[in-house]
Amino acid sequence: MFINITDSKTANNKGSSGGLVHYLEKENRLAPKQKVEHWFNGQQSNIRPYEVVSKIDDNIAKLSKADAKFFLVNISPSRKEIAFLKKHYGEDGAKEQMKEFAASVMDAYAKNFNRDGITSHHYLVWFAKLENYRYYGYNDPEVKQGIRMRGERKEGEQMHVQVIVSRKDATNKIKLSPMNTSRGKNVEHSRKMGQFDRVAFKQSGESLFDRKFGFDRPLNETLAYANVQKNGKLAQREQLSVLTKASSRNSQSKSLANELARSVAHGSFTTTAGMLAEAGKTTADFLKIMLEPSFTGGADLVPENLRKKIKKKSKGQQITR
Repeated sequence: MFINITDSKTANNKGSSGGLVHYLEKENRLAPKQKVEHWFNGQQSNIRPYEVVSKIDDNIAKLSKADAKFFLVNISPSRKEIAFLKKHYGEDGAKEQMKEFAASVMDAYAKNFNRDGITSHHYLVWFAKLENYRYYGYNDPEVKQGIRMRGERKEGEQMHVQVIVSRKDATNKIKLSPMNTSRGKNVEHSRKMGQFDRVAFKQSGESLFDRKFGFDRPLNETLAYANVQKNGKLAQREQLSVLTKASSRNSQSKSLANELARSVAHGSFTTTAGMLAEAGKTTADFLKIMLEPSFTGGADLVPENLRKKIKKKSKGQQITR
């Protein structure tokens, strides 16, 4: 699951939203024979383009010419995730599920600001458009190499949702910028000025998808895994290596490993032993896996006090015949 918030250079978001809305209507123009995809916002599902422009452009009280007026949120499931949805819900059902999922993502977007009264997508001004295809652009390597032409459709499953969300809340009084990562001088200052953790927001989308649809995501396909592999320190990669081996044993170990991996990505543990100690507070079953003779990935890293605790608990649970 890829979720991204487009910056102002690409979205040209300091003026009217008309240009972006027109661009996102391209499939309705290029493929007139296929079913028209209307704009939606979690409350309405048949919104006209001019209504989108009007609502976004009118919700800019006390914003200067240099201020961003709206942001573009890109919600793009992987090809595996799209195939999963279509298998379980069918072609049209998958689209409807993606629209419902988009509303859940915007709930997470609202909550991520940690502002009083901004607790769901109902407090935002936002409009979304489901797109079935992606197209080659001039920056794509295939276009630069002359293999593909600009504007040509990309292969494979490409269904995704684009969301335009206003900088101001639904009351047109509160500024909400996902580009503001400042934590402020103190908690109260941060609440007043607003803050947004973009990594946490992206992670929430992945977690929402897995919970909502029961998607069994391997640890090595999670955002946390990718972040640690790309930017993690040696200790984090070691911790992830232990979790990767343990996650393959059963569904329970996979679920806990995925959860711990998110903490690893945030740098919550200084050592692997510390991570396993935290796991022991949640469930001893995960640590039992580490102590099995067939498991060599992290058995030597389990703290001695936890080893004794696990063995003692296991002995007490044995059935006497």
